[in-house]
Amino acid sequence: MTEHFTPAVRRLIAATLINTLGNGVYVAVGALYLTRAVGLSVAHVGAGLTIAALVGLIVSTPLGVVADRLGPKRAYVGFLLLQAVTMTSLTQVRSFEWYVVVAAVTAVADSGQRGAKGALIAGVAPSDQRVRTRALLRVVTNIGIAVGTAAAGVVLTIDRREVYVAALLANALTYMVAAAVVRFGMPAVAKVPAKSGPSGLTAFRDRRFLVFVGLDGVLSMHPALLQVGVPLWIATRTDAPRWMISVLLVLNSVAVILLQVRISRGTENLSGAARAGRKAGVLLAITCVGLALTDVTSGVVTIGLLIAAALAHVLGEMLQSAGGWGISFELAPPGAQGQYQGAYAMGHQVGDLVAPLLVTTVAVSWGWPGWLLTAGLFLVAGLFVPVVVQEPELVMQPQV
Repeated sequence: MTEHFTPAVRRLIAATLINTLGNGVYVAVGALYLTRAVGLSVAHVGAGLTIAALVGLIVSTPLGVVADRLGPKRAYVGFLLLQAVTMTSLTQVRSFEWYVVVAAVTAVADSGQRGAKGALIAGVAPSDQRVRTRALLRVVTNIGIAVGTAAAGVVLTIDRREVYVAALLANALTYMVAAAVVRFGMPAVAKVPAKSGPSGLTAFRDRRFLVFVGLDGVLSMHPALLQVGVPLWIATRTDAPRWMISVLLVLNSVAVILLQVRISRGTENLSGAARAGRKAGVLLAITCVGLALTDVTSGVVTIGLLIAAALAHVLGEMLQSAGGWGISFELAPPGAQGQYQGAYAMGHQVGDLVAPLLVTTVAVSWGWPGWLLTAGLFLVAGLFVPVVVQEPELVMQPQV
């Protein structure tokens, strides 16, 4: 799968796989560690995550500028090592206040490494391979998290503090190993000094890009459909067996692993990426319509609609990802890939904050009218992506 990629990209793929194996373990055990081993309440964990998400949103673009100024490779390695420190610090948490501090610094490191990684991809991959590289990294991420989550079953079965701590330290180790793979196995990407590069506010002055980020943020609310909306909807509003939740989740993961790279073809240029965004909006709208119909169906018809909705969802998800990658790379001026990748991530971060509330209070609680309203949001966002991205009147030349 990686034979056509440069050695630097293959190194980045290896580092990503190592890191996400540890992330998969933490995804499965993190919340239980905090509640069962540390003794925090579920409300405290939720509040800490919300605060951390807001911190990550605020610092995302400025840290992208840091990646441009320091050089993407140096910044990426630094943020990975900071994540190793915060993961280790999490094993020493004894209070809610300390947890909030660690979670906030973790959010800073996570936002920083996202922007730096995007800029690093832009620096080491040929322009026509950037989106394909992103796609393969997403496949590798899914594989790593799936394997790590499965391995976490041992930790969850033993259910003892010292085993949870060992799992967290193992995740910290994967950050350090990944940092070493990047540090010693990849070429440096030139840094862009402030006096010769774009302004640190360039992305915020680019109206076309900011409107796209907002639209992409709406489209990026799709994970909440599958992870929050569908399980609640199946369990409370349909007669479908609850094991269908697992079937749909597995279907999603398998489809991404098998098809993400192929679906991403043609999104390397601006027009192809914009079309992918439009198709994503249409498919996510179809997903919501399919779920709305299950409010009045039963038996085999409901199961069939759920599977069809899940297929539309995963196709829309993959197209949204590929289109967003292509647009974010193509609209960034030279020397500003870090800050543009950081600003691009803000849309996803806002979507992650808003989506659970939208899905639970509108779609699931209102029933089919709520699903149709949600469908309308996805459809409008998708249809406007090509209009905004390719509309000259919305362009403001970034100031350097």
